[in-house]
Amino acid sequence: MASALPRTVRAVDTGQLLDLEQEAATYGFSQRLPVDWLREHLAADARQYLFPALVHRLRHRPEVSPQWRCELLLTVSTGEHIRGLLDVLPDAFDKIPETLDTASKKDIVSRIDRAVTQREWAERMAADAGPEHMPRN
Repeated sequence: MASALPRTVRAVDTGQLLDLEQEAATYGFSQRLPVDWLREHLAADARQYLFPALVHRLRHRPEVSPQWRCELLLTVSTGEHIRGLLDVLPDAFDKIPETLDTASKKDIVSRIDRAVTQREWAERMAADAGPEHMPRN
């Protein structure tokens, strides 16, 4: 299994991202978004983007180590871009085809840096919907 962190961005469709998120949930990775939330809020026909940011090693779980912690640029159903994190196995990332040119990759990384987080977006949407839609603790 490769462990050198690639400095690239990969594009996936929403279905592929859901598969990666489900794999992260199955393995119990610490950085992932709830698959049901993503199904509800992602734009179904949009491209989603992964940018490996760091190598995450788990000495206590060598069977799933290392992982690549990826920053995500997600397009939600409102058309807005939000960011999140997802731990991905290197082999899973390597299977995603390289389809973006250098200028597009730089633009995506820049947009990740400017995007609101998934949590910030969800809180704003809940506040805009009114108090009856606020999550309860």
